[in-house]
Amino acid sequence: MEFTELIIRKHTRWRRVTWTLLALLFIISAVYLMVGEVFISPFSELTQLQQQLILQLRLPRLLAALTIGASLAVSGAVLQVMLGNVLAEPGVLGISGGASVMMVIVLFFIPAFATPIGFMIAAIIGALLFTLLLVSMARALRLTTTRLLLVGVALGILTGAVVTWAFYFSDDLSLRQLMYWLMGSLGGASWYQHVVTLVMLPLVVWLCAKGQLLDKLMMGELHAKQLGVDVEAVRWKLILAISILVGGSVALGGVIGFVGLVVPHLLRLALGSENRFLLPLSALFGAMLLAVADIVARTALNSAELPLGVVTTSLGAPVFIWMLVKNHDSR
Repeated sequence: MEFTELIIRKHTRWRRVTWTLLALLFIISAVYLMVGEVFISPFSELTQLQQQLILQLRLPRLLAALTIGASLAVSGAVLQVMLGNVLAEPGVLGISGGASVMMVIVLFFIPAFATPIGFMIAAIIGALLFTLLLVSMARALRLTTTRLLLVGVALGILTGAVVTWAFYFSDDLSLRQLMYWLMGSLGGASWYQHVVTLVMLPLVVWLCAKGQLLDKLMMGELHAKQLGVDVEAVRWKLILAISILVGGSVALGGVIGFVGLVVPHLLRLALGSENRFLLPLSALFGAMLLAVADIVARTALNSAELPLGVVTTSLGAPVFIWMLVKNHDSR
């Protein structure tokens, strides 16, 4: 009886947090549309300029922030289950870097495909290749947490070197586009680019619905198979979904790190590790976090805009260091 009451209380707490995050997300979204170089009051009649500012600039940028935040947070949570590693995250493991390298290749060698859809396909292919490489190495070589992180960091350094070479040989237009992807920014978000979100949002919902399946995978492959899970088929589907989400995020807003690391970890510490609750909350919290980070990026300086990737890295790097120290001390 006490166990049943404990489960009920735990589920009630998850639901309360969900409704709280939904309310906060609505408030932050409203604030996002109001603040900026031109403040727009919700209590006054909108001028034509203000309507254009909201519809053509701030609203597509807000949608990009919410989509990317939810996608990266859910991808990080799923990667952590697949690799059995709480420090797994698309940016830290070099997956985002792999997506950016493929976009650089398209920009320089296949300029005819340098369109939002072309970039999305290239980024997905790059993210898929790096995800497959990491998952294969982790399973075949039985890599420890430390070694897996080192491999991911090395891959990230390698992709950074490729992009640096691209900087060196690029013209002015290419250079600006590369800076945009490398540092992470939503400044160029437009409705035309949101063809990417038509693919990403359904995948976020699909992954959020796979929480019970991931709970079985957390028990280990043997137990999951005994419970009727086709582990290999599920793994391939998850890898493909993560690759599409990470690749789409890079194509839409550049390389934005640490969202997939910080969000799931903080939620696990606060509420537990049941994935059927954790994944939807990660999507909400990730969307909210990136919207707040982009508000900071847009408004922190009067004469310029901070790169979004710098803001998220500034928030996430201290948490990452703390997690590394904590894991080291727990051994």
